[in-house]
Amino acid sequence: MAQLSDDCFAFGGPLMTIEDAHALFGERLVAVVGTEDVPVQDADGRILAEDCVAPIDVPPFPNSAVDGYAVRFADLRASDATVLPVGAVVAAGGSSEGVSAAGSATRIFTGAPMPAEADTVFMQEDVHVLPDGRVSLPLGLKRGANSRDAGEDAAKGSSIIAAGRRLRPQDLALATAVGLRTLKVRRTLRVGVFSTGNELVEPGAPLRPGAIYDSNRVLLLALLRRMGVAASDLGVIRDDPTALAARLSAAAAEHDVILTSGGVSTGDEDHVKTAVETIGRLVFWRLGIKPGRPVAMGMIDGKPFLGLPGNPVAVYVTLLFVVRPLLARLAGEAYAPPRGFTARAAFSYRKRAGRREFVRVSLARDADGTWEVRKFQRDGAGMLSSLTETEGLVELEDNRTEVVPGDVVRFHPHEVLW
Repeated sequence: MAQLSDDCFAFGGPLMTIEDAHALFGERLVAVVGTEDVPVQDADGRILAEDCVAPIDVPPFPNSAVDGYAVRFADLRASDATVLPVGAVVAAGGSSEGVSAAGSATRIFTGAPMPAEADTVFMQEDVHVLPDGRVSLPLGLKRGANSRDAGEDAAKGSSIIAAGRRLRPQDLALATAVGLRTLKVRRTLRVGVFSTGNELVEPGAPLRPGAIYDSNRVLLLALLRRMGVAASDLGVIRDDPTALAARLSAAAAEHDVILTSGGVSTGDEDHVKTAVETIGRLVFWRLGIKPGRPVAMGMIDGKPFLGLPGNPVAVYVTLLFVVRPLLARLAGEAYAPPRGFTARAAFSYRKRAGRREFVRVSLARDADGTWEVRKFQRDGAGMLSSLTETEGLVELEDNRTEVVPGDVVRFHPHEVLW
């Protein structure tokens, strides 16, 4: 597995914005995973490693886009309907070789090759068939109507899918249409996921006094897998610097990235910082983000380490808006920050300048049919119900200090963020 320099996360500023973080990833990080060839039908969700180039034109020949009658535009009358005899019939999968369109209409079907010299197709429902078998073609059709040129979808030799794209079903269909059987993709990024803390209990075990069930690890593993990452469940590490160091070092030997939640703040029982510094290098970033400012980033044996906060909403936000672009860069994916949608605020809110805030909201239509977002009634970063009972997040810009009802805000649906 590829390794990165120990200082790849070094940053001299006192407070890092999300944009600063994304820019640093682009400048300092490279793809750490190799490539492999996979069948096109198995490539959904994989990262394309090199531009996909069309070896043929698609369509490979001029053809009809509809069932109808193919003609030469030059044979059409300019002042009234044109009446032409019907010559050959050409069906999809057939040949138009030797068929002449001069002075006649060719009965043609969708996908069938156009006869030589034919350049325009009338839809059959617009054509009147006369008792003698000739056809009357109405005025008004433009030259080239309902005819598809060779290569208009994909031209031979052109790049049809760019390297770095996370492949989608429509991409696979296009690759198949140009005749490709395999695609070169990036190997799946391997991420080891831990939770930290003496208070954590596995689901199903008795819940002793002072303990909670470990939900963060389940949340992280599920989100990472939806992102196309090979996420490994490495369990819980107790609050012991020696045990933390040993488990993290072992994980670095088997994974491309190590991801933890909890134990990265400045409390007496937050031991992740000490553990990481004994086996690697830790650079604490003071991120201008809420929830989620205490995010630790560093290197262990040449592998990136990311320590997320302990509160589940902060885990959710930092994974999606801070960690995801980093993982994309390491995986060779061309990442673009989520664009969101504009909506009208139906709530009041005040925030501090100089940090990005993400507010949990529900989506609804008001009386005039406009989409509006309504803030979840409670603010706690530990409330998982604020994620299950909302439709997404409103992103409030760093310099914004207030929201009042009627303001336009940027809304990110949960499902789009995944």
